[in-house]
Amino acid sequence: MDIALYLLSALLVIVGLAGTVFPALPGLPLMLAGFALAAWVGDFQTITVAALIVLGVLTAIGFVIDLVAGWLGARASGASKKALWGALAGSLIGLFFGLPGLIFGPLVGAALGEFLARRDLYQAGKVGLGTFIGFIVGTVAKIGCAFAMLAVFAGALLF
Repeated sequence: MDIALYLLSALLVIVGLAGTVFPALPGLPLMLAGFALAAWVGDFQTITVAALIVLGVLTAIGFVIDLVAGWLGARASGASKKALWGALAGSLIGLFFGLPGLIFGPLVGAALGEFLARRDLYQAGKVGLGTFIGFIVGTVAKIGCAFAMLAVFAGALLF
């Protein structure tokens, strides 16, 4: 039974790693669940509660950065409130269009919201680009947190 649970733990971590790149999957929380399952199966002997706390903090940091990065990208480019709402709407609508919708939905939504607010095509493009750059920064931060989580887990196993 332990082997099956460890395999499930590994599967959660692998799917979580994929989720750091594919926005439809909650990558870091899935990784944390996999690490917590492995710790539980091992009676918290090798993977301690302290290691899980560090992993939880990394998960929270990555999650917050990912949420805030797109918003900050839009704000840095001078986005209006309609553009921010457009980015949110684009994110939600993009869910129905697979990976391209998840990536470009917020960009298109922010640009449309900005265009509706100011009727300035240049500013709308600038806000869309800022939102996209924020999305990229958030994804890179999530990937960094995922690798930091792997390093903490490996360190707990080795030491």
